[in-house]
Amino acid sequence: MTELIVITFDNDDEARNAYDKVLNLQEDLVLELAGLALVKVDASGKTQVETPHSGDLKAGVGRGALFGALLGLLFFVPFLGLAVGGALGALFAHLDKSPVNAEFRDRIHAAVTAGKSAVVVYASTIDEDAFTEGMRPFGGTSVRTTISKEEEDRLTHDAAAA
Repeated sequence: MTELIVITFDNDDEARNAYDKVLNLQEDLVLELAGLALVKVDASGKTQVETPHSGDLKAGVGRGALFGALLGLLFFVPFLGLAVGGALGALFAHLDKSPVNAEFRDRIHAAVTAGKSAVVVYASTIDEDAFTEGMRPFGGTSVRTTISKEEEDRLTHDAAAA
């Protein structure tokens, strides 16, 4: 099982501090990151994404491709009226049958708007209690879902093909 957690913040400083804390929690073995990103949306709606150096994560190539595809789908791709090719269409089809379905994506789009920031955590293992306690001082609003190994394998295959 992999956890996909998006924590939204009203300003960049809160998000930056939470992002740094997630990296520290990984060092403390509270979680094992397969992906991490700091997403900032400026006042005009332009999105910037920062990720740690690849040595800071234990993601394999397939998981890295899936995390990149998920970031793109959550923060960059307009879904309505989108014409997609076969491989990307397969990814969308599987996403809609997975915990990263349209409802989950809509919740993210509604929460991460102009002037807001988010920390996206993709963890292959996590100590829920220690993670929650470690993140408590930063506040924020959390949207999360769990992706089974089978769903992750299917999505990873589709993301790599796309």
